[in-house]
Amino acid sequence: MRTIAFDGRMGAAGDMILGALAAAGADPDALAPVEDALPVRYEFEATERNGIASTRARVRHLGSDAGSTRDHSHDHDHSHDHDHSHDHDHSHDHDHSHDHEHNAEGHGPQRTYAEVIEVVEGMDIAESVRTDALATFEILGEAESSVHGTDLEGTHFHEVGADDAIADVVGACLLFDDLDADRVVTTPLSTGGGEVDFSHGVYPVPVPAVVEIAERADWSLRGGPVDAELLTPTGAAILAHYAEGVERLPSLRVAASGYGAGGWTFPDRPNVLRAVVGEAERGGLARDDVAVLETNLDDAAPEVLGGLQGTLADAGARDVSILPATMKKSRPGHLVKVICKPEDADRVARRLAEETGSLGVREGGASHRWIADRRFETVELALEKGGTAHEIPVKIASDGDGEVYDVSAEYDDAAVAAREAGVPVREVLRRAEAIVRERLDGERREDDASAAATRSGDDRSE
Repeated sequence: MRTIAFDGRMGAAGDMILGALAAAGADPDALAPVEDALPVRYEFEATERNGIASTRARVRHLGSDAGSTRDHSHDHDHSHDHDHSHDHDHSHDHDHSHDHEHNAEGHGPQRTYAEVIEVVEGMDIAESVRTDALATFEILGEAESSVHGTDLEGTHFHEVGADDAIADVVGACLLFDDLDADRVVTTPLSTGGGEVDFSHGVYPVPVPAVVEIAERADWSLRGGPVDAELLTPTGAAILAHYAEGVERLPSLRVAASGYGAGGWTFPDRPNVLRAVVGEAERGGLARDDVAVLETNLDDAAPEVLGGLQGTLADAGARDVSILPATMKKSRPGHLVKVICKPEDADRVARRLAEETGSLGVREGGASHRWIADRRFETVELALEKGGTAHEIPVKIASDGDGEVYDVSAEYDDAAVAAREAGVPVREVLRRAEAIVRERLDGERREDDASAAATRSGDDRSE
């Protein structure tokens, strides 16, 4: 499975994503449709950050000052998107500095969400790329509308609605499309810290729009490691649309890698976004980092034990097992084992102690598990003649290459349908699973026939 993996330890911004993708092998010529539609020009230049060779992406605005760089003073109306390309020269005693030159951030008209959508709809780009760009702007728009309490269509974008910000988003979508990966992942994204000036005043990092976007994303945030804005709304929205969250870079056979440079320069940390492109281990299950908590109980009431599945799941537990055990003085008791994400371990341990009265919860040695890719498909079954069709969810488990190895109907839903129809539950399970297996077999035969036709065509061309 072709995968793009981002290392988010220094956050992400639109220009950094562009630079990282180009450095990892995406063709900048793919950006031509944006240059045709907007008065902008993309520039990619080799640079370095703390000894790391990287690519600096800039979007130049071709206005009356075409070809020049623009110097934004500190009283400029900065919006939520404080891109890493704010390149003021702080040569005095600050703990970080910027490049002296500027790209054209915030140049061009400021637009509402509806106006941005109209611009993207008018671009000569593939429909799949347009769908990705519109989805990214919807994430941005929903975040802004939630922060300001406005409706989505009337939400006003400040800098993220300007020409260069549109170029960042659509450009990233074009470069993702050019790399043609099956999966995109990112490690936790650092937000930075401190405070930032934006159009509504001074606010602590991360700004509200980034927090709203993170709530909708699959990946997680972490603060620091420096006092500067490392994760911008544009960068967050792009990765919210494309990337799954992982705790660490996955196992890959690396084909290419690259570093996108941000505008900030720090004394001891390279301000770069790394992108690694490669093939995931074939047929493998996904690695999922977990913590395993356990405690011994010799006085818990059956009602308390029976309720632990629900109460601990509310706190973040992924799985709860309760095993009979022999305690000290040969007393009967129970061993409670809980699987959760590492970041949820403190909260789950506290809830476990509160619910059971345990005086101690220990963390076991397991650090990860291997899990299948899981998805659900709902099938409709008419269990009695002329009766109402029953909807039965069916879980489909597959490996990293999409090879299905298990199909299982959900028991609780099947039991309800069986009870209403007066048929054995195992009959409902069998029929629901058979429908899904038959569909999957049909798709596999179609794929095999298509592949055979392609090979035959290749042979004739030779």
